[in-house]
This record gives sequence, structure tokens and C-alpha cells, in this order.
Amino acid sequence: MKIAQDMAVTLHYTVKGPDGQVLDSSLDREPLQYLHGHGQIIPGLEQQLEGAEVGSSLEIHVPADQAYGPKHPELVFPVPRAQFDPEVSLEPGTQVMTQGEHGPLVLTIVGVQDDSVLLDANHPLAGMDLDFSIQVVSVRAATPEELAHGHVHG
Repeated sequence: MKIAQDMAVTLHYTVKGPDGQVLDSSLDREPLQYLHGHGQIIPGLEQQLEGAEVGSSLEIHVPADQAYGPKHPELVFPVPRAQFDPEVSLEPGTQVMTQGEHGPLVLTIVGVQDDSVLLDANHPLAGMDLDFSIQVVSVRAATPEELAHGHVHG
């Protein structure tokens, strides 16, 4: 069976950044399950998986604009240090959560000054071309219930 719209897909993946460093992998845990054609994975990967069959091993390059988009400089901004709990580690690379207008928002600390903390609201992988190694484990038609709920049921 081939990957197409409204299929329940199970796959293992390893994703590497531009420098070849492994950023994430499902190989040491359960494989990823998603509904194909429902925007549950990045657009460039979903498009290139279309038509792949069970058992396929694929190497897929996804440019930044088809992954998490470009890095937006306006999403990097200072916040007064006094707004942080004194017990929170304010080290570059630390992620902090806040409430955005559309729900929870993860921000990354990119700099710390005496009186301010520089935060980045971009996705951590924004601006990066990504390389995926994919193994397609299973493909089946999604059930009406899965389509109604918008996700694959175990």
C-alpha cells in the first residue's frame, strides 16, 4: 500500500541538521504515527513521502522554507530579567514556556545581560535545511473515527 491522503502512516525517522548532527530520531523509541495529508508533519517531508510504500527506506532533503520556515529576527527580543523566577536557570539554550495568544509558547534563551534576557520565539529548527532518513513501517487506510478525531489511534 502506498502513502496517500487519509492514510495512517507509521515510520521511523532520523533527522539531521545542516552540519550532519542528529537532531532527533525515533529509532530508540516507538515509531511516529500520523495521518497523511493532514498537516501533522512538516510540509516538505509530507509531500516527498507521497507514494512511498511499506518497507521503503528513503533519504529526503527538506529545505528550511518547507520545514519550519525562515528564522524571523523580529521574534528575538529582550525581556527584563526581573520578570523571571529567580530559581529559573537563565543560561543560553534553556527553553522557557509562556502563554501566547494561541496557546503555550516555547521560547529559547539566547543571551543574558545584567538587567535583561534575550529570548527567541522562532522554532528551534527555523532557518535550517533538514535531512531525513525514513523507514516506512506501515501504511493503511485511516478509520472514519481516526479521521474525525484527527489522529491515528494506536
